[in-house]
Amino acid sequence: MRTWLRRRFPVRPPSVIKARLSPPLALLGSFLGLIVIGTLLLKMPVSTHVPIDWLQALFTATSAVTVTGLSVVDTGSHFTLTGQWILLLLIEAGGIGIMTFAAATLLAIGHRLGLGEQQLIRDSMNYTRFSDLGWLIRRIVVMVVVVQALGAGLLMLIWVPALGWGQGAFHSLFYAVSSFNNAGFALSADSLTGWGGHWGVVAIITLLVIVGGLGFTVLADLGKQRRWSQLTLHSKMMLVGTGGLLLFSLVFFLLAEWNNPATLAGLPWYERLPVAWFQAVTPRTAGFNVVDVASLTLPVTVLYLLLMFIGAGTNSTGSGIKVTTFMVLVLATRAFLRGRPLPSLFGRQISAQLVYKALAVALIASVLVFVALMALTFTDGRLGLENLLFEVVSAFGTVGLSRGITTELSTPGQLIIMLTMFLGRVGPLTLAFLLTRPHQPVVRYPEGEVHIG
Repeated sequence: MRTWLRRRFPVRPPSVIKARLSPPLALLGSFLGLIVIGTLLLKMPVSTHVPIDWLQALFTATSAVTVTGLSVVDTGSHFTLTGQWILLLLIEAGGIGIMTFAAATLLAIGHRLGLGEQQLIRDSMNYTRFSDLGWLIRRIVVMVVVVQALGAGLLMLIWVPALGWGQGAFHSLFYAVSSFNNAGFALSADSLTGWGGHWGVVAIITLLVIVGGLGFTVLADLGKQRRWSQLTLHSKMMLVGTGGLLLFSLVFFLLAEWNNPATLAGLPWYERLPVAWFQAVTPRTAGFNVVDVASLTLPVTVLYLLLMFIGAGTNSTGSGIKVTTFMVLVLATRAFLRGRPLPSLFGRQISAQLVYKALAVALIASVLVFVALMALTFTDGRLGLENLLFEVVSAFGTVGLSRGITTELSTPGQLIIMLTMFLGRVGPLTLAFLLTRPHQPVVRYPEGEVHIG
């Protein structure tokens, strides 16, 4: 009987199964699986004070796993402590990356990663080397634990005296995890509006957001190297690009909102700088806010669209097209205007393949945003084009900022936003794998002339 079963239903070795499971499918399956599990857990009666429907549970789980922060129910009032813990764990797993999380668990129990497993993890992180992959994963786990613990500890110094030990400690941990993972989930309906003028809270939250958005490879590089000259080109571009975007956003926000009575003009002069700094840091990926987003001036709203579309760093806890993608496009444009064949920076040349990859990522992201916006104009056109565009770009960049229309979206509209969040988080990773697969053309065609511009 056993012999007949083996012949009838042969069991394939694990190596064969792993070989047939491509990294894109593994990434899609892992995120979808976590979303399904999260939906089931959030739908349990013990997770909510008031029962929520399946669509609300699915939307919240998707937003948590994709570290977005958009929500159709208030996190603080609808979910019990158990539900909030479930959200915290979903944010952690989605932010660090399911593949990295699984690899860290295997390494912790003494399992040695095979080539197939290393390939999956490497592609999920958009990492190019195998030699120090195990070292990088261990370093990521240490950084995540240490940074979040420090952030929670510092926040406890502020919130425990104000909220008490139990609530203050949990608030500190929740916001430390949500900030580092650039999730934007808050335990109050107005996010962190009441703390905008508190330099301590602003400094801790924004530092966690910036560190989480730089990318794990950049953080590992900074921990390994002590001199600027020894850093990789990627790390240098991320640091310069992030610093430039933050400085530009801060100055622009101060100038555009200084006389706006709904934002800066209604605050004492000594609170305007911390509020402006907070609002300059969070739009790229985090989604926290200390002012009413719907009350922002039109110039700042347009700036936020750009910042959300750019996003954070590669293999970070944020999404978007990524800072380095944006910088490569800018450098390629500069090289063309100067008549140079390839862009360069810091004494290093950027290959044509990377330029093509940046162009493809930006174009596909633009098409995704456009298609989602077009779909929303059919389902929820009553909410206004400006609001819908802001919601779509926020979902794609997994930012979580909203002009207050998330709860007003129709059922098809919520499904569109969920799909946009999912593709915004998973799509760039899968796309990066597909674009980096080498392919040598068999036939080379003669060049043709095409008029551009």
